[in-house]
Amino acid sequence: MAKADRLEQLDLRREAEEQEYRALLITALEDCARGRWGLFGHTRDKQMAARVAPVLTELDDLAGSIDKMRGQLGIEPFALHPAFLASRGRADASAVGEPKQAKAWLERLAAQGSPD
Repeated sequence: MAKADRLEQLDLRREAEEQEYRALLITALEDCARGRWGLFGHTRDKQMAARVAPVLTELDDLAGSIDKMRGQLGIEPFALHPAFLASRGRADASAVGEPKQAKAWLERLAAQGSPD
């Protein structure tokens, strides 16, 4: 029974951290959607990169913790973080700007509803 209780507690912590990750990402996306560039790393502006670095670090840390718990529980890795990371990086001149990209992400997350 003790092992079942530990696994249940671990799963509850995982769910809480996934909700925390999602809330942090949504806050960052909303900030970006209002016109504050840097979250997606489209430019090489060092000030923008420095401004979003703490958020990106926190997202990375949370995702690592979530994946560790998911591994212990025997469930698939946390898919939201790799998807977000894949959307970051330099963009070509014809790509949509970061605010539009953030709005699209917010719409996607709203359509998904609950966390990953």
